[in-house]
Amino acid sequence: MALDRELEVRRLGVVPYAEAVELQKDLVEARKAGRIPDQLLLLQHPPVITLGVKARHDRSHVLASAELLQSQGVQLFETGRGGDVTYHGPGQLVGYPILDLRPDRCDVHKYVRDLEEALIHVAAAFGLVATRVPGLTGVWVGHEKLAAIGVRISRWITSHGFALNVGTDLSHFKLIVPCGIADRGVTSLEVLAGRQIDMHDVEEACIASMAATFVRRPVPSPGSSVSLAGR
Repeated sequence: MALDRELEVRRLGVVPYAEAVELQKDLVEARKAGRIPDQLLLLQHPPVITLGVKARHDRSHVLASAELLQSQGVQLFETGRGGDVTYHGPGQLVGYPILDLRPDRCDVHKYVRDLEEALIHVAAAFGLVATRVPGLTGVWVGHEKLAAIGVRISRWITSHGFALNVGTDLSHFKLIVPCGIADRGVTSLEVLAGRQIDMHDVEEACIASMAATFVRRPVPSPGSSVSLAGR
């Protein structure tokens, strides 16, 4: 299949969660209007716990008090993605694909499975065997989650996406019940590999895997249409 659709890659560094949400909104509208090609945002967040739609009226999976979160510098943020409670922080690669799934990928479940497949290949690039777990979303190694997925789709334009633990401070996951799953743990690429892993290398593997999985041609962002400047 010809790679005639571009995937514009934006490497954004560390971005506060609220700013990333606003940027996604702008890019989703631009994608709906056809002003930009498909996008892949790669970034990290300062420490933040995000609440998906399942946790909108039930915060029982946030185990830490407001005082404890404040003392550890962890923000709490309600978001419009699917899923439950998750944590983002430095050392975690967050990917926000903003893709037009039309005409041939208009299937929410297939989209989530495709994200899982892409991340399984990223793990393989570092010599690790990751898998799916039937009935659970995300990417797993044994009983431990390596990557979380929570998406939003509007008129078949995607936003939000995945969080892959690279060198994340895993102790922060004890502040929550990750994704509402109490009987499983959380891991990272560095823990599994037993060595430090360069985030740039993970970004490269992620770009290649996302492009292959979704049959897109990756191109660097010109930084012209929408940016964080002035936010």
